[in-house]
Amino acid sequence: MLLLIGSFLLLMVVGLPVAISMATSSLLYIVFYNVAPDIIAAQRMIAGVESFPLLAVPFFILAGNLMNSAGVTGRIYSFAVALVGWMKGGLAQVNIIGSVIFSGMSGTALADAAGIGTIEIKAMKDHGYPVEAAVGVTAASATLGPIFPPSLPFVIYGMMANVSIGALFMAGIVPGVVMTLLMMITVAVFAYVKQWGSDTPFSLRTIFGASLEVFIVMLVPASIYVLTLFGMSLNLSILIVLAVLIFCDWYFDFSAVMALMTPVILIGGMTMGWFTPTEAAVAAVLWSLFLGLVRYRTMTFKTLAKATFDTIETTASVLFIVAAASVFAWLLTVSQAAQLLSAAILTLTDSKWIFLLLVNLLMLFVGCFLDTIAAITILVPILLPLVLQFHIDPVHFGLIMTLNLMIGLLHPPLGMVLFVLSRVAKLSVERTTMAILPWLVPLFVALILITFIPAITLWLPTEMGLIR
Repeated sequence: MLLLIGSFLLLMVVGLPVAISMATSSLLYIVFYNVAPDIIAAQRMIAGVESFPLLAVPFFILAGNLMNSAGVTGRIYSFAVALVGWMKGGLAQVNIIGSVIFSGMSGTALADAAGIGTIEIKAMKDHGYPVEAAVGVTAASATLGPIFPPSLPFVIYGMMANVSIGALFMAGIVPGVVMTLLMMITVAVFAYVKQWGSDTPFSLRTIFGASLEVFIVMLVPASIYVLTLFGMSLNLSILIVLAVLIFCDWYFDFSAVMALMTPVILIGGMTMGWFTPTEAAVAAVLWSLFLGLVRYRTMTFKTLAKATFDTIETTASVLFIVAAASVFAWLLTVSQAAQLLSAAILTLTDSKWIFLLLVNLLMLFVGCFLDTIAAITILVPILLPLVLQFHIDPVHFGLIMTLNLMIGLLHPPLGMVLFVLSRVAKLSVERTTMAILPWLVPLFVALILITFIPAITLWLPTEMGLIR
């Protein structure tokens, strides 16, 4: 075990990528201890990526890239400006609302930071906000991407923990709302202390227009329900309502109605049982293609090809990490690291709340050094038996783990959101880190609430019958 973990940490310190570090340390352990034939290790690697839920990963990544290339992010931004731009610290509030909407399409913090974050940071700088404030609020709001459904970390966790991905998606909605409110309160405090003004004039007409678009989106599922009450088949009701929506959007040229429909289609489809989370990812791609090629006509075959190749590159790196982490996690089990950790924790406490506190500290530390996907793949097989032993719901634990690892994305030395925003804002990593620190407060408050009030996470999936 010492060879496995020690060589992994050493290679990480040297600066090798996390996937190569895990693969190399696993190979060294197999060679020196001859724990299994080489073919078994190869089979473990293949089994790690040979999973139907994992098919959702490239499709959600592709959907986010297509939305960016189709200019949908700009429409989301304009909509958010109309909705909350009149508030004090308006563009900071816009930053948060834009991230909430975009998170329903991409499922990743990096896509959020690199996509809509690019627009938001520039706009805040142009309106006189300190660049540190722009970077801080963008980093904090980017963590919403993997909390609101759909979510790539939830897909990986669900696969590793054998937990319903649909239940995880539903479990993320209320915590996401709580995090959004905490961030908006934080912005309001900053606006009061630093005397930030509004960035757009207060206009009832503009606010009414943005609110009307939200109402229209909410009217879609309500209209489908009403039509089914009158005896119309569900499929026909959906076709009629979507056809009317597309016509109205074309005629009135709404700003963001079609973009706002993305999470409605995904969540509604999974809730009604029309498609699995993996099929929902395919639906997100098809909807993105429809918006880019047909409705807005902002996507060219050149931008489509670029989005596709970017997706291939990102997916390859993710799957390589998953494959290496699968072997590494298996060897941790073989070396009895899980049993040793379990015994150590059980000697410290028999309280599930203290256990959750210790796990939070562990994952906050791990999140600073390990890629999110790798951390989930490695830690779930080790911690899940303890989670079940303490009678903690695996869905609740999935939210705790994901939020911890999202906070880890904002920290050096391996915080990818940190590096993306440093590049976008043209700040040093040191200045970017200091800019993010105050915005960790609402995230830690949200983490405490989600950890110690399980109902925040479990209420909605329980009400929907996804958890018993």
